[in-house]
Amino acid sequence: MVVVGEMKQRRFWMQNQADAGVIEALLMVALVSIVLSVVQLVYIPQVMEQRESEHMDLVSNQVSSLKSMIDLQGMTKSSAPISSMITLGSKELPYFISVKAFGEVSVKEDPNYKISLPPPPAGLPSGVIPLTSIQYAADNSYFVDQTYILEGGGLIVQQPDGTPVMRADPSISSTNNTNSISINFDLSHVLTTPGKNLTSGDGNCFIRTNYSSNKTYYNTIQPGGYIRIYTRYLNAWNQSIYSLLGSYEVNGYIHIDIPPTKDYLEITPGSKYITIKLNVIDIYVQIGQGWIL
Repeated sequence: MVVVGEMKQRRFWMQNQADAGVIEALLMVALVSIVLSVVQLVYIPQVMEQRESEHMDLVSNQVSSLKSMIDLQGMTKSSAPISSMITLGSKELPYFISVKAFGEVSVKEDPNYKISLPPPPAGLPSGVIPLTSIQYAADNSYFVDQTYILEGGGLIVQQPDGTPVMRADPSISSTNNTNSISINFDLSHVLTTPGKNLTSGDGNCFIRTNYSSNKTYYNTIQPGGYIRIYTRYLNAWNQSIYSLLGSYEVNGYIHIDIPPTKDYLEITPGSKYITIKLNVIDIYVQIGQGWIL
C-alpha cells in the first residue's frame, strides 16, 4: 500500500533535483561564456599586439639585411641577382576571433624627390639625380603601423603619428681640408619595371636585386651654390646629415638648413667651399616571383 504523502514528497524532491541540475548547467555555460569573453576581449588583443610587434622586429632585421645586400652589391659591382625575403604580415590565431596583419612592398619613383647640384656637374645636364626608394608599409590590426624606407642608401622608419627617423645613415663620408669640405656620397638609385614593382599580402615576399651600373659626378659648391635634398622625410635626413656633417656646421665651415615652407634640406658653403663626389649606383630591383632579364 502506497502512502500518498510520501509519493508527493518524493516527486517534489525529484523535481527540485532536476531543476537544480538545469540551473547548474546554465551557470556553467554562463561561467564558460564569461571566461571566453574575457579571453577574447582582453587577452587575445594583447597576444596579437605582441605577435605584430615581433613581426615588426623581424621586418626591421629583414630590411636592414636588404640594405646591407644592396650596399655590398654596389661596392662589389656584382651583377648576379640576389634574393632577399620580407615577411609581409602575420597570421591570425586559430580558434579565436582575430585579424591578420598585412604588408606592402613597393618601389617609389616620384620626380618631386631628388638631389639637386647646381651648377650641373659635367655629364649631368639637369643637375638633378632622382631619389628613389624601396618601401615596406605595414597594415597592422593591433600594433602601431610602421613604414620602412630605403632611400638614397639610408634606412628610414616612420609611424603614422611620429616623425621619420633615420635608422641607418646613407653612405656619406667627408674630409676637412684647408679651404674646403670634401663630401663623398654613394647614392643607391633603384630601378624597376612595371609589374615587378609592387606586392602585398601576408606571406613572404622576395626582392631580387643586382648591380646595374654607376656613374660618378664631381662638383665644387662655391658661395651662392647649394646641395639640396628633396624628400618626404626631411626630419630623418636632417638628423642624418647633422650626425655626419654637424661638426662642420658648428664651426661655420658649412650651413645645414631646412628653409621655412620649403620641402628640401639645403647644404651651403660657409667659411669653406664644398667639393662633392657623388657616386650614383644603379640597382635593378624586382619584387615578387619570377625574374625578368
